[in-house]
Amino acid sequence: MAGWILTSRDDDPVTFRLMPGHVKTIGRTARADFILDAALVSRVHCRLTADKSDQLVVDDLGSTNGTLVNGKRVERSLLKAGDVLTVGRVEFSIAQG
Repeated sequence: MAGWILTSRDDDPVTFRLMPGHVKTIGRTARADFILDAALVSRVHCRLTADKSDQLVVDDLGSTNGTLVNGKRVERSLLKAGDVLTVGRVEFSIAQG
């Protein structure tokens, strides 16, 4: 498997790629692996874990405004292709690729 692709649904899309076996954070500071300078994004907002069995898990890291999967606030969730991950006001489409 070639990993996971997160693409924002903005006019000027942002794309993040996550390979199997990697863990990355999303946030608005330089401490985050994927920097997302957008409204309502916490400094280190959430963590994405792509395990070697091709599963992608998101964990909220105590963000102020929460992490949403398909419009529902979650602390931890298994993501699949076609899901929508919302971080702050940014919506990402999830795909395998």
